[in-house]
Amino acid sequence: MATKKQAPKPAVNFRRYSSEVVDGLKQAPSRAMLRAVGYKDADFKKPAIGIASTWSNLTPCNMHIDKLAKAAAAAVDSSGGKSTTFGTITVSDGISNGAPGMRYSLVSREVIADSIETVSGAQGFDGVVAIGGCDKNMPGCMMALARLDRPAVFVYGGTIRPGAGHLDVISVFEARGALTSGKITQKQMDEIERKAIPGPGSCAGMYTANTMASAIEAMGMSLPGSSAQDAVSKQKIEDCKNAGKAVVKLAKLGITPSQIMTREAFENAITTVIALGGSTNAVLHLLAIAHSANVKLELDDFTRIGKKVPVLADLRPSGKYMMSELVRIGGIQPLMKILLKEGLLHGDCLTVTGKTLAQNLKSVKPYPKNQDIVYAFNNPIKPESHLVVLYGNLAPEGSVAKITGKEGLSFTGRARVFDGEEASVQAILDGKVEAGDVVVIRYEGPKGGPGMREMLSPTSAIAGAGLADKVALITDGRFSGGSRGFVVGHIAPEAAVGGPIGLIRDGDQITIDAVAREIQVAVSDAEMSKRRASWKAPEPYARRGVLAKYAREVSSASLGAITDGDACESH
Repeated sequence: MATKKQAPKPAVNFRRYSSEVVDGLKQAPSRAMLRAVGYKDADFKKPAIGIASTWSNLTPCNMHIDKLAKAAAAAVDSSGGKSTTFGTITVSDGISNGAPGMRYSLVSREVIADSIETVSGAQGFDGVVAIGGCDKNMPGCMMALARLDRPAVFVYGGTIRPGAGHLDVISVFEARGALTSGKITQKQMDEIERKAIPGPGSCAGMYTANTMASAIEAMGMSLPGSSAQDAVSKQKIEDCKNAGKAVVKLAKLGITPSQIMTREAFENAITTVIALGGSTNAVLHLLAIAHSANVKLELDDFTRIGKKVPVLADLRPSGKYMMSELVRIGGIQPLMKILLKEGLLHGDCLTVTGKTLAQNLKSVKPYPKNQDIVYAFNNPIKPESHLVVLYGNLAPEGSVAKITGKEGLSFTGRARVFDGEEASVQAILDGKVEAGDVVVIRYEGPKGGPGMREMLSPTSAIAGAGLADKVALITDGRFSGGSRGFVVGHIAPEAAVGGPIGLIRDGDQITIDAVAREIQVAVSDAEMSKRRASWKAPEPYARRGVLAKYAREVSSASLGAITDGDACESH
């Protein structure tokens, strides 16, 4: 029986952007410039692929990425493309934390996104490989790839290995509180500082970098396994080579991020982050990436998904193990296969392999039987999400708590109010914060900080002093993925725009209820109105430069703290 002949597929213009830069007589000057940087005659007919490198030697997270970029570029060139490597900035959260410079951290996410978009657009790249290895350059890369909507693959720089004695950077932060409370000696403190960071790679636990790497892989924008590899390993070099090959294939197939980064793909990312016990920063960054991808995503989506997804991975900061130990048993792929089997992932989502998520997971082997890092689905660490979105008279626009259950599910205490991070840390280290206190750190929001500094120093000081289960902390700032304890961040509206957190006074009773998903202050509406009438906005931290510009443009944390589009204009 004769079969109906299928119509041929339309040819993909895999040089859609570079042709406008290098083709024809009028672009002879462009070609002349490119010849000086290594282009040959044949290269002008190949898809132009940009390699966005976040290399720098200012942080362990990125100090090795130059080698990874070279591996990706070589693979592009050997696969029929023409690579061009370019750099962008990065800042180190671990270094700037607790200092004024931390105000630039979240700002850098926007600068990185803008710079990758700018270079790729100006140079006419037909595809992009973006390589990131730290908290803000990873979402910054993803925001740019979403905006550009050109064939693209993200590569994670990889995780650091543990320091001697199973130490990591959070060990150092928490040791300060242990020292001031007399739990360790200065000699022990010095040893922890010297041994905690042994070499290249992103911070060792399920902190923000490893969380975002996992989210990006689950979204389908990284190759399978990219999120769970040591920074210094043969596997990571192979990942970069494979990414170079993959982006050329995507260019020739005409597959772009908008076909991959769908709403269902973002739901896959959220589900995976919850199962891993990931960072609260994932909420902020996924909202921002979704905005760049023109995908509608809201705070309440985290609640909806979180009601049916358990926490399965026993990873730091609240758990025992580090990312490198999850790498040894197979990374996140077996976990994703479990989630797919339970109907919690959308298996038909397209990925950068050109295949669906379900197809990628088909041959993945289960975890070893004797491992205790990832719990069985029917015996979870927590039956639903640790990322809890709270509303109430303290957070009408919402807030985000990281509650694993180990701290309890509710907390009521008296407010200890601090206008800024520094005063709070000093009070904690001086022993002036006591059991039953709710530490309130305000004027640290996106506009008020500006830059929404991470409160890792105060949360680590509290944990180091042995108060993690006795003290709560709330803020309009945010947290490092390494923070633990009964903590609530992203409180919106923030204090700097007249939010209720700016009206709290010492001694007010605050209740945080993770079950009811509420955060309330026991002050009457009439009293709050009275306080509001006498409230005055503080003087801005910066009046010029990038911080001032950011403060003028940034949206509420409840919208992802973005600096472009309608969300900012309506804020």
